[in-house]
Amino acid sequence: MAKAASLSSLIILLDLSAAFNTVNHQILLRTLQEFGVSGSALSLLTSYLKDRTYRVTWRGSESDPCQLSIGSLRALCFGPHLFSLYANWLGSVISPHGFSYHCYADDTQLILSFPRSETQVIARISACLVDISQWMSAHHLKLNLHNTLLLFLPGKVCLTLDLTIHIGTSVVSPTQTARNLGVILDNKLSFTANIAATTRCCRYTLYNIRRIRPLLTQKATQLLVQALVISRLDYCNSLLAGLPACAIRPLQLIQNAAARLVFNLPTSFSHTTPLLRSLHWLPVTARIHFKTMLLAYHAANGSGPSYI
Repeated sequence: MAKAASLSSLIILLDLSAAFNTVNHQILLRTLQEFGVSGSALSLLTSYLKDRTYRVTWRGSESDPCQLSIGSLRALCFGPHLFSLYANWLGSVISPHGFSYHCYADDTQLILSFPRSETQVIARISACLVDISQWMSAHHLKLNLHNTLLLFLPGKVCLTLDLTIHIGTSVVSPTQTARNLGVILDNKLSFTANIAATTRCCRYTLYNIRRIRPLLTQKATQLLVQALVISRLDYCNSLLAGLPACAIRPLQLIQNAAARLVFNLPTSFSHTTPLLRSLHWLPVTARIHFKTMLLAYHAANGSGPSYI
């Protein structure tokens, strides 16, 4: 939408150092109370976090027990949810600077769209990152600016901008590609790098399955391929909607190879259309359209997340 309106955009992917291991227990419990968690639920979490200790063993010697007042969320199946609540108020730091944001556990991305006439972009970015860093420090978290990524997406008409940000001794420079929740974004939104990485990973997986194919039944092979290859082809595939067929073709070739592997056919000279029908696999382009329509249905009926 921003690109269609001739606006430039930038995405900042924040990097936290050992985020789950630095969560302060007292701040976490206080935050949960602010969200209305009380009674047995709060007592259960308090009991889990309270009076935790650790020891260090080295060459037969053992240290005295030390109080552990931070971390330990990784051991919980709902640890990411607790961290999301812990860092929820970060939004009140980001919003005043005009950035929109999206958080998933310890992965936070900032998004800013601006017209060609905007002259305070660097100042706004710097001020926002400084405030975020200070908020993180107050909550026992550390923003790693050296590994924080900035991806600039130019509008249709845009001057060349130097978006190198200097904060103290740290420098945040624009990058050509950035990995966000397993998807590689590029500054042209062509998703070429993401498709290449997906293709490379799937090809390696198919190679390993092919080595043990003589030991597997057709059903076992199908389950293995669907779990390790087809699921990867489907991951965030709605982002590929609208790309030309030539860009999608490498993914289709992977699906074709996967179908041949299931039926233990030669890697070439085998028509894959009947194989895909037998497996009830939609072609890659159709799978992308299906995912897009499914998201549109959820958005129209209010059954999906509010941000869609």
